[in-house]
Amino acid sequence: MERLEVLKTYKIYIGGKFPRTESGRYYTPLNKKGEQLGNICQSSRKDVRNSVVAARKAFGGWSERPAFNRGQILYRIAEMLEGRKSQFVEELTFQGSTKAQAEKEVDLSIDRLIYYAGWCDKYAQILGAVNPVASSHFNFSVTEAMGVVGVIADQKSALIGLVSLVAPVIAGGNTCVVLSAEELPLSAVTFAEVLNSSDVPGGVVNLLTGSLDEMIKPLTTHMDVNAMVYSGNDRDVMKELKESSSLNLKRIHTYDKDWMNTDAHDLYMIADCQEVKTTWHPIENIGGASSSY
Repeated sequence: MERLEVLKTYKIYIGGKFPRTESGRYYTPLNKKGEQLGNICQSSRKDVRNSVVAARKAFGGWSERPAFNRGQILYRIAEMLEGRKSQFVEELTFQGSTKAQAEKEVDLSIDRLIYYAGWCDKYAQILGAVNPVASSHFNFSVTEAMGVVGVIADQKSALIGLVSLVAPVIAGGNTCVVLSAEELPLSAVTFAEVLNSSDVPGGVVNLLTGSLDEMIKPLTTHMDVNAMVYSGNDRDVMKELKESSSLNLKRIHTYDKDWMNTDAHDLYMIADCQEVKTTWHPIENIGGASSSY
């Protein structure tokens, strides 16, 4: 008898678990050949809210981890992605890429994770400063993670666009809620499986699939989301981001890059989701000598 293939069920990723969407809805995107990519969860507003709750709960522990440990975890993500390279190449090919394009995209995704892993214990020294002041004080500027970041992944890229936004966000100690590419969702969900097996604490990255039109507003208007990052140049999306994010003065960063460019990464993508805090440290004069306390 001919064996029936066991098709993979693609779920969402919230709080380190793989639930089905709260709405019970699914959609079936097609590839260039008209073949169904699978039954993909159509996430709801409730899924967005659950993801933000999970991200906020994970923020304290993740932001307070030693920087070198965050770097170790990002490097581990790259290791696990390398080990599943053939699976990602197969999924990317099924979604419309050539094999050569798929292999390059996976390799770049691995390299990009390693790039940001290397910055984890270095960016604070580069972005911070000792400032000159006219009073008897030391004045320091230091960076701190912003909190929960909403990520709208590149809709034209299945993997590299998502990795290129998530890596700098979590390298800087933030947690995130990611809206994946609506029509290219397979690699995003599989990447969540990689995260789940890479020592990433549950809730640090939460990944949703479904309609952007339905999910953007509940994410951008959520009062517990501190910033939004978006890859693309859709004017309607950018308008929605600006209008909805104004409710709690979220910081918004948009990127319109070719993520397949080997140089499409930099330190300042980490800086974009950092707050700069300034500390004043008084100096006491004792017997004509200066000392700090």
